[in-house]
Parts: sequence; C-alpha cells; structure tokens
Amino acid sequence: MFERHAGRIYNYCFRRTADWAQAEDLTSATFLLAWRSLGRESLQAESALPLLYGIATNVVRNQRRSRKRGQGAFRRLPLPRLEEPDFAEETASRLDDQAATRQLLGVFAGLPRREQDVIALCDWGSLSYEDAAVALGIPIGTVRSRLGRGRRRLRELQTASGPQEGSEINPLPIEVNDQ
Repeated sequence: MFERHAGRIYNYCFRRTADWAQAEDLTSATFLLAWRSLGRESLQAESALPLLYGIATNVVRNQRRSRKRGQGAFRRLPLPRLEEPDFAEETASRLDDQAATRQLLGVFAGLPRREQDVIALCDWGSLSYEDAAVALGIPIGTVRSRLGRGRRRLRELQTASGPQEGSEINPLPIEVNDQ
C-alpha cells in the first residue's frame, strides 16, 4: 500500500503545506494512522487511496491546529529583555565546518561500509572496541582489524585526494585508541 500510494499522498501533503520536510512527516503520520486502523477498516488496494487522502486531510488539519495553538502560546510569553548575541562569527565557523565535513565524507565514502561503521563508532563516537563489537554484532578482533585497515585506507585516500584549495583542516581525528 505504501509503495503504491506514498507518492500521491506526499504530493498532496506538500501542496497543502508548501514544505518538503513537513510533507514527509505528514505522509509518515498518514500511513502510520492507516496501518493502525487496519483492524477497524478493510483496506482493498483500489479503496485505499480515498481513505489515505481522508487521513492525510485530517493529519494536515491537526498539524495546522497544533501550530496555531503553539504560536498563540508563544505570543502570550513575555518578551525577553536581554541583548541578543551576535551569531555572525559562529555562523561563518559553522559553514566552514560544514564544508570540511562534506569534504571528509567524500573521502570517507571511498571506504567499505564495514570500515566506515567501525571508524564512525570508535573514532567519532568514542566507543570502546568492546562496545563497538556489541553495537555491530561482530567479534572484538574484527573491530580492531577493520579499524586499523580503515584508518590506513582513510590516510591513503586523504593523501591521494590532497588538500583542497584553502583548506588546512584535518577534520578526522585519526589517532590510535588502544583500549
């Protein structure tokens, strides 16, 4: 049912909200409610679409009412009397970090998925070998070997791609965590 009708419901929700992300959320909510109502209503392939449109209409209405109540509640709050901080410097730094992370992920995509997972958990997520083994459902020795192999390949990929113009950031903390 989802594969057959999700596109139509998504487009309907987008046309009602003009927000891609919100339409995605509303589509998910529509199918969740339809799935929950399966016991109460018989859904045939040909009769599902009108029911889904009805559910989507109600989901959109409920979301609008909820937003309207939230906006009303915010309007009733007293205005803050503090000076607002200047986020200009932080914004520039965040944009630089985002560009560096995109560059890193481009290099990172050159690794096999199993090595990406281990590096993400151990180096970025600071998990121990034991915790990473539990998270991935593999032996500790496999975590160690994949991590070592992945770090080596990542260094090779970073060297092969070379630093990008104007970029002196090493966004990947490649250090050995002997745990």
